[in-house]
Amino acid sequence: MKSDSERLAVFSIGSNLGDRLSFLTQAVNELVNLPLTDVAISSVYETKPLDFTDQPDFLNAIVIGNTTAPALELLRKALRLEAALGRVRNPATDSLVLVKGPRVIDIDLIAVADERIDSAELTLPHPRAHQRGFVLLPWLEIADDAQLPGHGSVATLAAALPDQGVRRRTDLELVR
Repeated sequence: MKSDSERLAVFSIGSNLGDRLSFLTQAVNELVNLPLTDVAISSVYETKPLDFTDQPDFLNAIVIGNTTAPALELLRKALRLEAALGRVRNPATDSLVLVKGPRVIDIDLIAVADERIDSAELTLPHPRAHQRGFVLLPWLEIADDAQLPGHGSVATLAAALPDQGVRRRTDLELVR
């Protein structure tokens, strides 16, 4: 049950290197300790890379839950979790190619309730979430009435997308 101070947080997780399912499972098991309550986890989806296609396919999922933590704290914890799972970021050399390239884990904070933040460290809602089938389709699966702040219904957004090669993997499951 949600308390008055809790807000819904939405995370997108993805991996396209190594044991992709293991990395997603580890991320899920750590995200619930942010803390998140009333957690829901989507199915696993396989996705073709959107921008730089000369890399392996991604496994993706969505994790939602209620939290009292501030959005910036959630982002910082997610970045620490990425580092703990082996993602290397070097801000001095991170180029667009490296940011969108292959990675063992990617954890994006998509939205926190209806908060809007536009800072150097965090933009909420995620600025490209409304264009990404690997975010919208798994999110819609676990919350059919979901709304993306500033963009509207997740169902409407998902229906308007062109085919991005996102498919549900019924043979894979994230467990916690």
